[in-house]
Amino acid sequence: MTVTPIELSASVIHLSQGGRIHTRARPVDAGRDGWHLKAFHARTGADVHADHWQVNTEAEQIVSCVIGKIRLYLRTEWPGEGEEELRLTAGTAAVVPRGRWHRIQLDIPSTVMTITPPCGGRSERRADLPATTPAL
Repeated sequence: MTVTPIELSASVIHLSQGGRIHTRARPVDAGRDGWHLKAFHARTGADVHADHWQVNTEAEQIVSCVIGKIRLYLRTEWPGEGEEELRLTAGTAAVVPRGRWHRIQLDIPSTVMTITPPCGGRSERRADLPATTPAL
């Protein structure tokens, strides 16, 4: 097997259940087992979909700040309780529990890495933003 460099910002690394690793150009299909590792540089809120909540009902997931500073918001499980805020700086990560709605907001342009299952994810627009508001 030939070993070659992988351009992380242009690829998805698929970690299969059987221990195999495959790389694919983005976008990638969601109908596979295992896990996806993605890394990308985010300059604006649009790059991290800051105007949407995301959830994965199938598994926990990892959100990591490789370079920069981001905030990871977790929606509380009961309406009206606000949001839990985690500040992630370069080299830190958080495990988002299965079924927990979350979103990312940038403090500065940052490189973000996520490890997620390829299926079970959903998103919804933040209700606290007007429909015409661009991503933060």
